[in-house]
Amino acid sequence: KVVTEPPNGLKLNMRATYFKISHEALSMCPHSAYKSLVYVLAFFHAVVQERRKYGKIGWNVSYDFNESDFLVCMEILITYLKKAHEQNDTRIPWGSLKYLIGEVMYGGRCIDSFDRRILTTYMDEFLGDFIFDTFQPFHFFHNDDVDYKIPEDGNKDNYTDEIESLPLANTPEVFGLHPNAEIGYYTQAARSMWEHLIDLQPQTGESGSGMGRDEYIEHVAMDIQSKLPTIFDLDAIYKKFVLQITPTTVVLLQELERFNLLIDRMLRSLMELQRALAGEVGMSSELDEVARALFNGHIPAIWRRLAPDTLKSLGNWMIHFKRRFEQYASWIEEGEPNVMWLSGLHIPESYLTALVQATCRKNSWPLDRSTLYTQVTKYPDADDVMERPGNGCFICGLYLEGAAWDIEEGCLIRSQPKELVIELPVLKVIPIEGHRLKLQNTLRTPVYTTSLRRNAMGVGLVFEADLFTTRHISHWVLQGVCLALNAD
Repeated sequence: KVVTEPPNGLKLNMRATYFKISHEALSMCPHSAYKSLVYVLAFFHAVVQERRKYGKIGWNVSYDFNESDFLVCMEILITYLKKAHEQNDTRIPWGSLKYLIGEVMYGGRCIDSFDRRILTTYMDEFLGDFIFDTFQPFHFFHNDDVDYKIPEDGNKDNYTDEIESLPLANTPEVFGLHPNAEIGYYTQAARSMWEHLIDLQPQTGESGSGMGRDEYIEHVAMDIQSKLPTIFDLDAIYKKFVLQITPTTVVLLQELERFNLLIDRMLRSLMELQRALAGEVGMSSELDEVARALFNGHIPAIWRRLAPDTLKSLGNWMIHFKRRFEQYASWIEEGEPNVMWLSGLHIPESYLTALVQATCRKNSWPLDRSTLYTQVTKYPDADDVMERPGNGCFICGLYLEGAAWDIEEGCLIRSQPKELVIELPVLKVIPIEGHRLKLQNTLRTPVYTTSLRRNAMGVGLVFEADLFTTRHISHWVLQGVCLALNAD
């Protein structure tokens, strides 16, 4: 099986594209804009391929954009521009070209709505009468060191000379990303390498503390077991709430049921592991996996299946686990919390759905025509909130990636260098009738469970938040701005 990988880097990618375009192909269409638009298409093709390098901040799903997409889009250009030329129409059919290239050819590969939004934004940025404006020349990107622009109209050599003049390495800013995206990419690569190295370390002999492997695992198992809370008595809790069952109470009962399953699984596996280490029972493959995970500081797979998605190490996950228990206990004793820590719920979207249901019942709204609207408050911390809002709820523990937040002005601002993720102030979620919602200067921002965002199966998206912005929305879309419920 032979596979041709796209070259690494914008310049090499465009060079490879132009190498495959013949002089005849570039002179197939008599329209004056044709050659310039082929160059724009080659640049766009290179950009969508190079964005993959930056992982989840580039694309939620890594798509296999390839040469056939580019060639078919060239045919589309020829067809539409020839028709315009023959009819002596000075207008270029931008709407049709944007739709066929961005939505059909390249967008047809996209299974994620937010990835498709990035493609349509690129189409709006790269295609339009403005690219031929002589008064205000068009640049894909330019700064003091480099200028990515469309070369003067001419033969193929004109365009290849322009490509050769480009730098070999390019910054993430050329794709509309923040320079921090590169730090994130290298951090992820280093983390992945260290995880593999940890998995490859010897599983026998002594650890650095002079303690044997089995002894160390037993010590960790006993430590975790001592921190496990008792299982919630669901019957007693149900009796307590039986007279006032609201949609959010149903969510609490379902959450406790799932949390009980996790506690029970953890307790049983830790007790069996300790017996197996003492030689009382045989070590099964499942227990062996738990032992290996505890030794390497990872969360065992059998626990992970019963817990919310997370990328945390075992130590940080136990802190998260303890905080989840405290939120559930306080919810039972003192009623619904003033500020809901959404990351502590197994299925966070169920709470938001229950919130809409409760409001619809109260105001007699049709459920299918109601939605959620969000506002970022001036409360930097959950402890600053003294009471629940009259309508909706407050949410804390959201992390903003790809941008920063100005708490005074209440709007998105550019990230500070080397600050990849910041904690968002308390967010207010308000259920509202869909037809009453009129938003301006707001970015519909996806809220994901972890920084792995949404996968190809569509798992990971919780809801969409509205963040106010004074800059054009395309700026934030290309920077891959999102919110996550968990910091890694």
